[in-house]
Amino acid sequence: MKTSAESAAGSASCAEGKPDAVVVLGPTAAGKTALAVRLARAFSGEILSADSRQVYRGLDIGTGKDLEEYGGVRYHLIDILSLPDEYNVFRFQQDFRCALAGIRARGNLPVLAGGTGLYLESVICGYAFAPVPENAALRRELETLDDRALLERLEQAKARQGSAVHPDDRTGRERMIRAIEIAEAQDVLPDSGRKEADQPPFHPLVLGVYFPREELRTRIAERLDARLQSGLLDEVRRIHAQGISWERLERLGLEYRCAAQYLRGGGADFPAFRQNLLTEIRHFAKRQETWFRRMERRGVHIRWITRGNPEEAERLLLEAGFRKRN
Repeated sequence: MKTSAESAAGSASCAEGKPDAVVVLGPTAAGKTALAVRLARAFSGEILSADSRQVYRGLDIGTGKDLEEYGGVRYHLIDILSLPDEYNVFRFQQDFRCALAGIRARGNLPVLAGGTGLYLESVICGYAFAPVPENAALRRELETLDDRALLERLEQAKARQGSAVHPDDRTGRERMIRAIEIAEAQDVLPDSGRKEADQPPFHPLVLGVYFPREELRTRIAERLDARLQSGLLDEVRRIHAQGISWERLERLGLEYRCAAQYLRGGGADFPAFRQNLLTEIRHFAKRQETWFRRMERRGVHIRWITRGNPEEAERLLLEAGFRKRN
């Protein structure tokens, strides 16, 4: 597990300026990519992905990469590294800034799209991060706790900082331990570690894709069944056969965690596996929505678009001063 670049965030404001970019966010299965691609086509844009798992080559079906959706639209921060390497928000910030500079140099509109709340918030609000090394003594202490106790300790550390536990940090003991390590290190960061990041100005028009709860639940079920029919379990088998451990797959969360556990157990009860995974994804969507509401409380103005209506989204871009391509 790589730790040298993992970091703790300081506080930052989310002040708005004249929009110079677009963000499309929302819960899983809300159709963010389709809307982002349409806007990029209409307004000469390029897409930056804010998805913590689509960065990995080979994680295609389980992450809903759907690269054919992009057509001729240029995209970034997808398929940029291989397992078993580890990715984190600190690395995302660096990669985002590099890709953002290239898009602007080409005179195109940056369209950031995804559902990983921490990644989105880190660049919208310009969070600064200080490197956090492994703490051997703390890790020995945490290893004695069960999963429930680890989650409670992480929630307490986040509550002291006025933040919430990120959904990704719930996916496995190792990830929770690392999250506690970072969060508790943040408690003692000097003031110099709590300033805004030194990054190019990024003042996006933030669009949120919203579906009524029952409609979203139905969309999640339909998408899960499509992924299972497309070979999700075969994808997980193939990745494991290539030398990636079951434990590493489980740390990827959701589809990969549940599929790895199912296959390790012999794959005997497919209906129970499917129902468990469906429940997990629906819970994840609720946690994403909670994260976005927290972003709003912290000053991020999200303009929610029911069912991701593309005409409404285009109207908002035009009102914000963005020009359609000729």
